[in-house]
Amino acid sequence: MKTITFLLAFLITQFTFATDDKYMQQMAKQIKAVYEAQTIEELQLVVNTLDRIGAAEKTKWEPYYYSAFGSLMMANREADGAKKDTYLDLAMNAIENGKKLNNHESELVALEGFVHMLRVTVDPATRGQQYSTLAFQTYGKALGMNPENPRALSLLAQMQFGTAKFFNAPTNEACSTTKKAVEKFASFKSDNPLAPRWGQATTETLLQNCK
Repeated sequence: MKTITFLLAFLITQFTFATDDKYMQQMAKQIKAVYEAQTIEELQLVVNTLDRIGAAEKTKWEPYYYSAFGSLMMANREADGAKKDTYLDLAMNAIENGKKLNNHESELVALEGFVHMLRVTVDPATRGQQYSTLAFQTYGKALGMNPENPRALSLLAQMQFGTAKFFNAPTNEACSTTKKAVEKFASFKSDNPLAPRWGQATTETLLQNCK
């Protein structure tokens, strides 16, 4: 009986390892695709695949994170306000699905702030106050969860630059945040091989405004 129990435990362990390997391979392929996609159509295909992976895995937050990221990239490329909002709705839905699985993940919260930030761009005159406030609050929450998160700092800096430009105000605070973000990117480490890696080049370009 003990021998049978041991064999069952061994087989279950081997199956788990094989399943995890397949998941990692699938995710690595889709993450590469979402980073390299050049068009909304290409991004949509990747987002669809990531949503299917998330639905199949049931316990993994990463597919929903990258699905949301892909939808954000579609929104960023879309000029039509109504369509942009639709992509942002999809991103927010994916983020909420991810948060149900891991509500302590600062990367998901930082991405939520990104959604609010892009909502402003649809109609700055009428949305500026509401969504700017939400974006700042959400980035603050992400940094409260993980002060080492460079993407949360980078997105916060972008928001600070935009606000300073809108009010024709100094960019000292934005520059300070950008410098801190660059430092955090340089020292960023994660035990999760699927952890986000995007944002460093944009932040370094942003720093060029701080001379």
